[in-house]
Amino acid sequence: MRFKSTAVFLCVLLLGMVGNCAHAQNVKPYTGPLFDAHLHYNEEAWNGKVGPHNVPDVVQRMNKSGVKAFIANSRPNAGTITLAASAEVKAAGMQVVPFIRLYRNRADYSGWFADESIYQMVLTEYAKGTASGAYKGIGEFHLYDSANANGEVAKKLMRFAQDKQLAVLAHVDDDAIDLLMAHAPQARLIWAHTGIGGASVARVRALLTKYPKLMGELSYRPGLTCESGQLCPEWRSLVLDFPDRFLIGSDTWINQRWAYYEDTMSSYRTWLGGLPNQVAQNIAWRNGAALFNLKETYDK
Repeated sequence: MRFKSTAVFLCVLLLGMVGNCAHAQNVKPYTGPLFDAHLHYNEEAWNGKVGPHNVPDVVQRMNKSGVKAFIANSRPNAGTITLAASAEVKAAGMQVVPFIRLYRNRADYSGWFADESIYQMVLTEYAKGTASGAYKGIGEFHLYDSANANGEVAKKLMRFAQDKQLAVLAHVDDDAIDLLMAHAPQARLIWAHTGIGGASVARVRALLTKYPKLMGELSYRPGLTCESGQLCPEWRSLVLDFPDRFLIGSDTWINQRWAYYEDTMSSYRTWLGGLPNQVAQNIAWRNGAALFNLKETYDK
């Protein structure tokens, strides 16, 4: 068997599927609107408007990338509040989905689940709301030990989110998903990175089946893409079976991620282009729009 290009040969060598590899060489990037489900505007990015990535800068990057709405969760929450009140964001026609982040500073990452002051801070922020409307979620938060999902504040926050119909963005392992959902079975949980530690696709599938409201956000997910930037076979099968359960995100947790924002979103467009159009639209835009009742102005 002879191959027309080195890229196709390498694809076949890695994946063992001639048809899929040839298809990967010919797909066109997805061109529709994007919903960024994991965006941080942390203090080092803007630092009271004098940081390296002021509001006009980040709006320009999102606009160039075709991002029409985004979850804003920032350390501290002042970054999210700034974006929600931004005239530049409004002028660009972007919709802000504000989340309350649990971190006032980096020290809060490791002990928030047992810190009553964090719970009180969330209540205070929720009561205030933002210039773009009420908060729509809590997080992103981290659990470096899944057992800490049973911390008293973790329990209270999950129940609060369920009661107020807030989404929860959680950077946790697969064991913690079970623990968190046990506290609030009707909570709308977004699994940041869909298991950055590399939970198997079979385990992800089992959790999506077990929890109908669980969503998977795909930034930094190991093993997601293969040759030519297309989804690996297991992941392609998974998203085709659960087309309404996945989201994409930039995870601008450090300034370098802002510097390469356009590249990150372009990489999503590459593999979205390899999916059936309706599935691509769901993951790129509609799943987020449906979750947060966004205007469908940009839908195609």
